[in-house]
Amino acid sequence: MKAQCAIGSCKLGSSEPHHFRVCHITLASSEAEDDSDSSTKPIKPDKKKNTASMFQAGGDSRKEKKPRKKATGDKSEGEAPESPQKNSNKKGKGKKAKKKEERPPSPVIEVDKLEDFVLQPAPQGVTVKCRVTRDKKGMDRGLYPTYYLHLDNEKKVFLLAGRKRKKSKTSNYLISIDPTDLSRGGENFIGKLRSNLMGTKFTVFDNGVNPDRANADWSNVRQELSAVMYETNVLGFKGPRKMTVIIPGMNSDNERVPIRPRNDNDGLLLRWQNKNMDNLIELRNKAPVWNDETQSYVLNFHGRVTHASVKNFQIVHSEDPEYIVMQFGRVADDAFTMDYNYPMCAVQAFAIALSSFDGKLACE
Repeated sequence: MKAQCAIGSCKLGSSEPHHFRVCHITLASSEAEDDSDSSTKPIKPDKKKNTASMFQAGGDSRKEKKPRKKATGDKSEGEAPESPQKNSNKKGKGKKAKKKEERPPSPVIEVDKLEDFVLQPAPQGVTVKCRVTRDKKGMDRGLYPTYYLHLDNEKKVFLLAGRKRKKSKTSNYLISIDPTDLSRGGENFIGKLRSNLMGTKFTVFDNGVNPDRANADWSNVRQELSAVMYETNVLGFKGPRKMTVIIPGMNSDNERVPIRPRNDNDGLLLRWQNKNMDNLIELRNKAPVWNDETQSYVLNFHGRVTHASVKNFQIVHSEDPEYIVMQFGRVADDAFTMDYNYPMCAVQAFAIALSSFDGKLACE
């Protein structure tokens, strides 16, 4: 195994250190080849305990009255995903790798109806591997780039597009299922990401309406899909970013519990601040480990990330830090990989990734 890393340099007046590094582990064995194959493969083997139980909602969770659509990439409960090879940090020449065995084809993700797919949780046991590209071409795209999300496979199926809104008091990103239509009133509007004034806390909404325009049963009111908090430090960051992510829990049918705040005195951020975690799940970014040899913080992205960046992160649950709920990292100047697992959906993961691009936090 060999490690590759580079020094990340700060931009846009960020308070993060100029010589902070985050690097990934690139495998010299056949594992790197396997993981670089763009498809849907679990990042880690299943453990004996039921992973879904970590994300089960507490309390009385109301069920959404929507027909449940089973993704074709779903695996049977008893089927265990392929186990990755063990990594070794030992120096010197290792034994010659055995002839690479041909691995079975990864499960195929079928996108029948895009609007449904991007809001559905990833199938259990399947890692949905995606690619985010940033387009800064054009008159104002240096300040307001457009971000595109595609499945990272041979077909490169388009999933979502996002762009920061102009003339907003706070950072506000629109998310659309049409790469050519990023308007708030368009029929392709699927969600949005909104920050606080400091740019340190973000909320992810679906395309429902404001509570002021609720119908009789409130079924049309927007749901809060996630909240992201970046830890602040008045003396400046002295290491990797610290992120906390709050998502709604899952009910007994593995469906997301709807969180529809009725006014400004409710919401994921406020519930978390008040330690009211009924039906909510708290996730955090996995802490990188300091490597004395490379003098940098390191994370193992299993061959999916190739460039050092403070934007590189992995999101995990405290009960099982080896189960990667989501990971995001740079592979080129304007290209990133974004992989997510159950219980996240594409809109949640894409919006969390967009929050890392925000100008007040940006450090390349």
